[in-house]
Amino acid sequence: MTDAAFPPRGLWAGRLLALLGIVLAAGSLRTAVAALSPIVSLVEVDIPLGAVALGLLGMLPPLCFALFGIVTPMFTRRLSLERVLVLALIALAIGHVGRGGAGSFGWFIMTSVVTFAGLGVANVLLPPLVKKYFPDRIGLVTSLYVTVVSLSALVPPLVAVPIADAAGWRVSLGLWGVLTLFALVPWVMMIVRDRRAPVDRHVEEADATLLRRIWGSPIAWAIAVIFGASSLNAYAMFAWLPQLLIDSAGVSPTQAGIMLSLYAAMGFPCAVIIPVLTARLKNVAVLVYLGVFFFIAGDLGLLLLPGTLTWLWVSFAGLGPLFFPLALVLINLRTRTHEGAVALSGFVQSVGYLIGALGPLATALLHEMTGGWTWPLLFLLATAVLVTIAGAVINRPHMLEDDLARP
Repeated sequence: MTDAAFPPRGLWAGRLLALLGIVLAAGSLRTAVAALSPIVSLVEVDIPLGAVALGLLGMLPPLCFALFGIVTPMFTRRLSLERVLVLALIALAIGHVGRGGAGSFGWFIMTSVVTFAGLGVANVLLPPLVKKYFPDRIGLVTSLYVTVVSLSALVPPLVAVPIADAAGWRVSLGLWGVLTLFALVPWVMMIVRDRRAPVDRHVEEADATLLRRIWGSPIAWAIAVIFGASSLNAYAMFAWLPQLLIDSAGVSPTQAGIMLSLYAAMGFPCAVIIPVLTARLKNVAVLVYLGVFFFIAGDLGLLLLPGTLTWLWVSFAGLGPLFFPLALVLINLRTRTHEGAVALSGFVQSVGYLIGALGPLATALLHEMTGGWTWPLLFLLATAVLVTIAGAVINRPHMLEDDLARP
């Protein structure tokens, strides 16, 4: 399905609240992930954390995203997309504040799970909401909200250390709950406005048969693999890039935080360009191979010349996750129906984030066993190379529903 399949209408026409809601929700999707690693040394003063504990914390976001990616379509069968998103944002706000008030490692883990559960549900809902409200502008609105997601990953590392130095790490982590409250406003207004309108279950739910059969779809698995590779590499970097650069490139913690922001900033050109290219290119496999190239160039640079042109290797590594916007657009472009989009979004993000959960933990274990960063970087290189296999499958211009219609 392409944007051209629907008659275009004004971007704002009758859809202002939906657009604001999508953008503001997107602005909350990465703050909890990117805000911790630059200030982890300050957190450790009050809550002891070792390498394995940090690996577990780095593993939690994709693991929670995977779990709640599976169950989110079940929630939408009972409530509307909008109501489920409101509940997810409330959980996210509670989690932010809870992490800031944590007094022990167990409490910190528990509140982090609440935070990432809310994020996991919101992750799954945004692509179908784009399809529901903007079927005529899928590429444009996806580009807009992925750009905002990139911003939500870029800002926390820049401000986390200064805020923690001025007001403490608890404020630095907890303040992001305020942003989440702003994201609630347009969705609550829409629910109040439309409370008497019946929910269109044909739009909202993915039936049980579709959810079962999707596991045999090649296109679903191919998109999940590229999403998983992006998740694995990105969450490994968000968890460990500052420490890697401090150890191997000799930078200060503040400089390492800036480099993490640079890594996140590379999501901006990807967010702007990749959705548009995906909607227009006939051979989208080219984008897969381009992402693989960036991953290899960045990881090799950090492995062989970490103290020379560090910014360049970090930039290349940050361009590799162009797989993220690519997969989000393909969720809508490779489905014909709203039910298909909900089911494919849940499948891709649950499987993809489950793959991604291996990144931070495997990186932590390899670093702990070897005492260096060579084997962790070689591991990340290998995962990027394996993605090339998915390129040919993704390039086939067929729909999810075609796979599911086959006996």
